[in-house]
This record gives sequence, C-alpha cells and structure tokens, in this order.
Amino acid sequence: MTKKKFRLLAFDKKKNSKFSCKRKIIITDFLLNIFIGYRSHEKINKQNVKFNIELDHVNPKHLNDKDIKSIFNYEKITKIIKNLTKSKHYNFLESLADDIFNELFKDKRINKIRLKIEKLDAIKGTASVGIEITKKRINV
Repeated sequence: MTKKKFRLLAFDKKKNSKFSCKRKIIITDFLLNIFIGYRSHEKINKQNVKFNIELDHVNPKHLNDKDIKSIFNYEKITKIIKNLTKSKHYNFLESLADDIFNELFKDKRINKIRLKIEKLDAIKGTASVGIEITKKRINV
C-alpha cells in the first residue's frame, strides 16, 4: 500500500487570480422629460425620453460590501445623463449619445457601452422611435 502525498496550495482571495470576471451595469427604462429635437415645436415642448444602457467594465478593487467605492456606482451614470440634458439643447439623439459616450468613457474602467435612446411620443402610432449605438474601447 502506498501513501498518498497531499500538498496544500495557498490562495490569495484578494488577487482572485484563478478567476476572470466580466462585470456589466444595466440601467433599464430610465425616463426623463427633456427638451430635445430639431423641429421648432420640439424646442419649446419637453418630450418623454427613455434610456437603456449596458456598460461592461472592470473593477480592479476587491469587492467590499461596506464600501461603495469598491463597486461601479450606477447612480453616477444617471446623473451624467441628467446633467447633459439640463445643460444643453440637443437637436438629435445621436448628438446626445455622443456626449454620453464621451463622458462615460472618461472612466478608464469602462470597456464597452451599449446605449439605446427612444423618444416615446414623437410619432403617432408608434410606441417609440430612437437609436441604439454600441461603442467599445480599443486598446492602442
């Protein structure tokens, strides 16, 4: 009968080196009543606009359930959108989307953003009209 030899392996939980983790923030049906549009009536009448966002990110910090800084704060995303729509009139959804992308990609943890923006009351007979754009950071 042979003896089995066992070896203990150390695992550093903080490094989490044995796992790869893709994180995604999802914001669904974020509604704002804003001025947006090219036509004269759109410049004086607010419209209901719906935002849906998926944001892929990496977070190098170890998750700490008592520290909000250890996660990606999704409230920051909604505040960015609110501030952009309050500070400027956008004629086109595409222009607003570009500014949202530019602001969000300032955070180097973000790898990819899928953004869908819809005007809910723009054309009679439709639930909505809008755009969907996906942008991905290219590592140069």
